[in-house]
Amino acid sequence: MKITNKTYMEKENNVNREWHLFDVGGEVLGRVATEIAKKLIGKEKSTYTPHVNVGDKVVVINASKIQVTNNKESKKRYFWHTGYPGGIRSLTFKQMMAKSPAKVMRKAVKRMLPQNKLLKGRMNNLYIYSGAEHPHGGQLSGREMK
Repeated sequence: MKITNKTYMEKENNVNREWHLFDVGGEVLGRVATEIAKKLIGKEKSTYTPHVNVGDKVVVINASKIQVTNNKESKKRYFWHTGYPGGIRSLTFKQMMAKSPAKVMRKAVKRMLPQNKLLKGRMNNLYIYSGAEHPHGGQLSGREMK
């Protein structure tokens, strides 16, 4: 009697995506970003396959009410370069939150994901809103995570 173990590999067209709602008002940025990244990757699914985007769709609301610990509000900086000589620019966390709270959340989640070819597809499954209203009510059907 020969016993063979088969490993199941999910196919891209067979992926069953669920919708998850995260209300991040009053939550710590890094802790919420890791939970969102897990959902986008699909690590908790039994059909997880490393080379296929099997993650779920995630809706994040109240991004403008996200918090950070200690004195990171004034110490944490976001850097970018304009492409010109001496073109390094930066803003503090507080300034970025005033300018675009959704961008702060998007950067935190993006940096928690693996930097590979699946990154763009996973980030396309993330919807971030500064307020409590969002247009995805029909897909969510009352499920909320916190």
